[in-house]
Amino acid sequence: MRQSSAQTHAPFDWANRYPTVRTPVFARNVVATSQPLAASAGLLTLQRGGNAVDAAVASAAVISLTEPCSNGLGSDAFAIVWDGTGLHGLNASGTAPSTWTPEYFRRRYGPDPAARPVRGWDTVTVPGAVAGWAALHQRFGRLGFDVALAPAIEYAERGFAVSPIVQEKWRRAVPLLSGMAGFDQHFLPRGRSPAIGEHFVLPGAARALKLIAESGGQDFYRGQIAEAIAAYALAGGGTLSRADLDQYRPVWVDTIGQPLAGYELHEIPPNGQGIAALICLGILRHTDLASYPVESADWHHVTIEAMKLAFADVYAHVADPAAMRLTVGQMLDEDYLRQRARLIEPSRAQTFAPGAPDRGGTIYLSAADAGGMMVSLIQSNYMGFGSGIVVPGFGISLQNRGYGFSLDPGHPNCVAPGKRPFHTIIPAFLMRDNTPQMSFGVMGGNMQPQGHVQTLTRMLLAHQQPQAACDAPRWKWNCGLDLELEDGMPPQLAAELQQRGHRIVRGEDAYMDFGSGQFIWRLGDPGVDGYVAASDSRRDGQACGF
Repeated sequence: MRQSSAQTHAPFDWANRYPTVRTPVFARNVVATSQPLAASAGLLTLQRGGNAVDAAVASAAVISLTEPCSNGLGSDAFAIVWDGTGLHGLNASGTAPSTWTPEYFRRRYGPDPAARPVRGWDTVTVPGAVAGWAALHQRFGRLGFDVALAPAIEYAERGFAVSPIVQEKWRRAVPLLSGMAGFDQHFLPRGRSPAIGEHFVLPGAARALKLIAESGGQDFYRGQIAEAIAAYALAGGGTLSRADLDQYRPVWVDTIGQPLAGYELHEIPPNGQGIAALICLGILRHTDLASYPVESADWHHVTIEAMKLAFADVYAHVADPAAMRLTVGQMLDEDYLRQRARLIEPSRAQTFAPGAPDRGGTIYLSAADAGGMMVSLIQSNYMGFGSGIVVPGFGISLQNRGYGFSLDPGHPNCVAPGKRPFHTIIPAFLMRDNTPQMSFGVMGGNMQPQGHVQTLTRMLLAHQQPQAACDAPRWKWNCGLDLELEDGMPPQLAAELQQRGHRIVRGEDAYMDFGSGQFIWRLGDPGVDGYVAASDSRRDGQACGF
């Protein structure tokens, strides 16, 4: 009989002081996503004998249909996998078309960078998610690729009932995207957004998924689907070509890490913004954060200021790794982070410039199985429904990640052919003593590293259990001294932060709001003790297990 390990008793206070509709889920096989049908598809795949990677691919494919406001078959993706021996990072973000240069955009839109489009073909880079699913499955999957995609094909063919929060975000997108190429045909077939609980069918996506399943993902980049994407781009004035699609490959990468309280947070390295969470934690280690009460103004003020310092460096320096002028090591240098921590004033909010180290709409899901494999995966179309373009006949909703490029030739994130843009989506993974502890993520634009830091410090320093840390009200910083506070933040706390110079504002982006997290914490031997999982009530999702 297998015995429980010493790691079983997590260091949590299991009470939850925050209003919630969710309780932690305990099981030996777990899937947590932001949409229930996707979580159930992953769980079904585990019950059919699949492992956590099979489950993650199944969930990712289903959620590309059932939460289309956040992602689709034309998304980008990142993942971190614990396979039983080590961590493996996958960067499946797309690359720029071969025509894209600053001059290309100036010719089309004039010299003002603000005139460039937010939607449309000139925001579409090569979609990486499908290649990411295939790469994950080929390296780690146990079942056939067609088995993993079977639930998604069934939902596309037979349809599904639209869930409440997805419906609300779908409805909000209509004024922005109606009339875009293919959008109305695919997402507004009745001339309107669907109602809550309304049956919705995606026959084009079913056709695409069958070709993807049969070809191991190759058709998307080198077959009928690739031909359709390139032809639709040409007809619509875009320049994404068959060659751009054919040349695309996802990249396996080593994760980067930062210690905190005996654990180590791991993120995917740039071109993503995960390093922002690592910089922030590195700064916080040189503060008195752990000595403050978790709901005090001191706790929040110090964390906010550390996060602002992190973003100052990230926005100045992070890009496709080949174009960066600083290394990850320089940005995470211990002495440099100690210097940055000294800039924080306990009683005054500030705006921060980048430092100078020594030179030398998104979904998140997690899956874990009784064998110990854990997966942290995120995929996104970027701004709710992405570019607004949907490839006819195949229902492929294309992302607008190209908008993440700079047009400044002096910036490392300046657009160039075949280059990956600065990316907001970031999966996370927590280790302890070289063993896996938690796969987790918080979706939502620049809220993602902020969500990583806020939930993780609550768990590791304030010992709040995952569902409580997830439910706790959050803050979000966007620029300058502006600070958004979620409903539920105590009025006294808001008043104290305002007194220190934070300018409390109401956010205008109802799509991104305060993010949505999924958390799977390993309790010990996965086959005996299993995991505890939490799912954010800010979305329709759930954690489920057996």
